[in-house]
Amino acid sequence: MSFHGKDIKIFCGSASQKAAEQIAQCLGLPMGKSEVSTFSDGEISVSIYDSVRGSDCFIVQSTCAPVNHNLMELLIMMDAMKRASAARITAVIPYFGYARQDRKAKAHDPITAKLVADLLTAAGANRVLTMDLHAAQIQGFFNIPVDHLLGVPVLASYIKSRIAGHEDEYVVVSPDLGSVTRARNFAERVGCKLAIVDKRRQKANVCEVMNVIGDVSGKKVILVDDMIDTAGTLCNAAKAIMENGAKEVSACATHAVLSGPALDRIKASPMKELVLLDTIPLSEDKILPNMTILPVAPLFAEAIERIYQDKPVSPLFR
Repeated sequence: MSFHGKDIKIFCGSASQKAAEQIAQCLGLPMGKSEVSTFSDGEISVSIYDSVRGSDCFIVQSTCAPVNHNLMELLIMMDAMKRASAARITAVIPYFGYARQDRKAKAHDPITAKLVADLLTAAGANRVLTMDLHAAQIQGFFNIPVDHLLGVPVLASYIKSRIAGHEDEYVVVSPDLGSVTRARNFAERVGCKLAIVDKRRQKANVCEVMNVIGDVSGKKVILVDDMIDTAGTLCNAAKAIMENGAKEVSACATHAVLSGPALDRIKASPMKELVLLDTIPLSEDKILPNMTILPVAPLFAEAIERIYQDKPVSPLFR
């Protein structure tokens, strides 16, 4: 594939091999030849076996657990390509680690998301392509272009096909106040009403009280969030919704971090189905029977093709 003189190369780190292979397949391209290994003392070694001189290079790597290892892999791969005279390097980061450290919550806190942005730029990134940053303003931490894809269109398309003709029976719910904009966008796409779970502590050291703003009684509910980490917020919201008279509850999220007690909480929760995107690869033991995993490769492949052809990426949001 060559449109403007430069050829295109797709590479991957060890965290996103499957997604990168699917992206390359969607584009009809071979995977770039590279190898990532670790020395006995833990240092990462990267070897690039394809010539990248004058090429438009896309490196697919989620900075998920182990976060620091995967981030260093990405930085070293970009440095290798920069030194091998790549024309342009795009860091394709389906899941952007450290995105929750986007502000000073208390005195003397670091803003690690900004540090990671600086590291990516210093290592040689000319552009970043990512999905559902926990805080959208992180785009402004970069002094290079950032294309910020949304998971909602993929998730909403799946749900819309499932509930077609029965939209009145469903309500989309935001599990907390921070996810209201995302849930509203989702509700508009699937043609359902919106409700919100508001959690607050009445006193210190007292359990949170979950108030549902909106009517979920007798409805089938779809919870929408950007990520599931320990699953506390989502599972508590699901429980509160059922206590408010909902018929059933399902959930959608972009990033399946699933750390700590997440799997046990999901197993014990009343959620009928949990729809996730594969921005973070999940091992077989983490995929529960009620989980549906949707691929992000087609969306990222189209974005990469648009970036390569210097076409706008914004149509992908519609």
